[in-house]
Amino acid sequence: MKHRRIPARRATMATAGIAALVVAGVTFQSANASEPDAAPTARTLSAPTAGKLASTLVKDLGTDRTAGAYYDARSGHLVVNVLDKAAARTVERAGARARVVAHTLAELDGARTTLAKRAAVPGTSWSTDPVSGKVAVTADRTVSPAAWAQLSKVVAGLGDKAELKRSKGEFKPYVAGGDAITGSGGRCSLGFNVVKDGQPYFLTAGHCTEAISTWSDADGTVIGSNERSSFPGNDFGLVKYTASVDHPSAVDLYDGSTQPITKAGEATVGEQVTRSGSTTHVHTGTVTGLDATVNYSEGTVSGLIQTDVCAEPGDSGGSLFDGDTALGLTSGGSGDCSSGGETFFQPVTEALSATGAQIG
Repeated sequence: MKHRRIPARRATMATAGIAALVVAGVTFQSANASEPDAAPTARTLSAPTAGKLASTLVKDLGTDRTAGAYYDARSGHLVVNVLDKAAARTVERAGARARVVAHTLAELDGARTTLAKRAAVPGTSWSTDPVSGKVAVTADRTVSPAAWAQLSKVVAGLGDKAELKRSKGEFKPYVAGGDAITGSGGRCSLGFNVVKDGQPYFLTAGHCTEAISTWSDADGTVIGSNERSSFPGNDFGLVKYTASVDHPSAVDLYDGSTQPITKAGEATVGEQVTRSGSTTHVHTGTVTGLDATVNYSEGTVSGLIQTDVCAEPGDSGGSLFDGDTALGLTSGGSGDCSSGGETFFQPVTEALSATGAQIG
C-alpha cells in the first residue's frame, strides 16, 4: 500500500537478512467439538464489531468456561466456543453463536506453556485455533529429524489438545514493506505513519530496525532514524522522520491510489484482511489465529496475528489492515506469493501502546 508519507517516493526496505514466513495453523473441524444449529438470535456483525463482542464475552465468561471465538465471514456471525449450556445461553443472549467444545482456553494455554518449555525448536510455531479447538503446531522444512521426533513426542503427550503438521516453507523474518525503505544494504517496508509528542514517526518491523538504524527513500535521501526497536520477543520498530517529507496516514495500494488509515484495531479470527508491502505489493486473505508464537532462528516472537496472506522478503514491516483500520506489521512466515503460504504480523495496537505513538 502506498504510504504517501514520502512524496513522489517509495521507501524501499529489503530484508536485512531476515525474512520470516509464518506457518499458519490450518483450521480443521475437530472430532471433539460439536456445533449446534445457529441460535435464532445470532446477529449479523462486521468483523470489528464481532471482535469487540468476542473480547467482552471471553472476559465475562473467563478462560475456564470458554475456548476462544472466531468470525464466520460467510454468515457474518460470531462463534464462541463454550464448555457448558449455561455459558452457551449467555453467548446466545448476546447475539452470537455458541459452540460446545472439549477443552477450555486455560487448558489450551497450558498446552502452549508445555510447548514453550519443551519444544521451542527454531523453525516451529504454534497458536490456539478456535475453529478446531486445538493448539495448531507447525514445523518448517529446517526442523531436523531428531527435533521432529522430539516435537512429535511432546505434541503426542498433549493428547487431543494439540495437532502437529509440517510446512514445506521456512519460517523467517521478512525484510521489506508497504512503501520501500532502505538502509545499510537492506530493504523493508513502512508500516504506518504515526505521531508521538506532536512529531512524525513511522512504524515498521523490529527485526528491520535491529539490523538497520538509518532509513532512506528510493532516491537514497535519508528520511529517518530509529527511536525504538523490539525484537525478538516482539517485532516492532519506531522510526523518527528526520527529513521534511509528506507523511499522510495512508497505505499504498500500488494501483495509483491509497487507503486512508484513521484508527488501529484488534484482529479477529476469520476476518478478511489486506497486506501491502514493497516486494509483492497488495494481497488479501484471512486471519487464522491470534497470540501466535514463532520460533525464528533469530529468536522467539509471541503474541502475533496469524494469517494465510502471502508475503516475501522485503515485505517486512508492511501494513496489515481492514479498510481504514490498522491491524499489524508484517513479521515473517513461510512460502511465497506464487505457491502460497502463511504470514505472521505484530499487532499494531501493542506497538502503539509500547511506544506511546498514535495513528496519524
